[in-house]
Amino acid sequence: MHNFAYHRPGSVADAVKALGSASDGKLIAGGQTLLPTLRQRLAEPSDLIDLGAIGELKGIKAEGDGITIGATTTHAEVAASAEVKKTIPALAALAAGIGDRQVRHRGTIGGSLANNDPAADYPAAALGLGATIRTNKREIKADDFFKGMFETALSAGEIITAVHFPKPEKAGYAKFEQPASRFCLVGVMAAKTKSGVRVAVTGAGPGVYRSKELEAALGSNFTADAAKKTKVGAAGLNSDLHGSPEYRAALVSTMAARAVASAT
Repeated sequence: MHNFAYHRPGSVADAVKALGSASDGKLIAGGQTLLPTLRQRLAEPSDLIDLGAIGELKGIKAEGDGITIGATTTHAEVAASAEVKKTIPALAALAAGIGDRQVRHRGTIGGSLANNDPAADYPAAALGLGATIRTNKREIKADDFFKGMFETALSAGEIITAVHFPKPEKAGYAKFEQPASRFCLVGVMAAKTKSGVRVAVTGAGPGVYRSKELEAALGSNFTADAAKKTKVGAAGLNSDLHGSPEYRAALVSTMAARAVASAT
């Protein structure tokens, strides 16, 4: 690692101040992506601002029509939460399947969303469930938050403080994972909401996206059979040693069918 100044602020305001004062500051919560990057000397931040001591960023609570989860809440805490299991069982199941036990006890929901890895699980949850990402400056709808591979709508000095998930009528998540990394080759969150059906896909393309083909099919018939019969286009999907675009397109329909089956 390169040398850097370390800060452990006690409030969001102090974190924002430390970030603004740094020439090249980086936020760290669970550190599941940033720490390996630092060890490999792929990043040289001047300052590291640790959010772990900020109590206002932690916790899970029922709010309005759904649940609100603090940004530094770990995957393990989401998976074990009775409130999440009661309100959105699919979200608890998704969190329980992230990485391994060590990752789930260190990684955080806010860190995952801010990083926006194209094969991460939480972006599919946020987009598929129509979540709202709250920051120290504003509220951002999930449809407007994800901008592409590792890119989000967050501006300089903006910190995720919480995520609000509205309660769906039905929702399910299924993924086909790469066995070594446990990241998604394809993951699908399918949800029937008050405003219609939402289907978010992660892993298949350069970033999380909504599948219009599956939303149209499931909007008419929210069944696993309808999802499985829906042909998804391969254009723009990833191609690597793990699978071709056509293979991933077929997996999208299959994972969508499994997601719907788990929801119903």
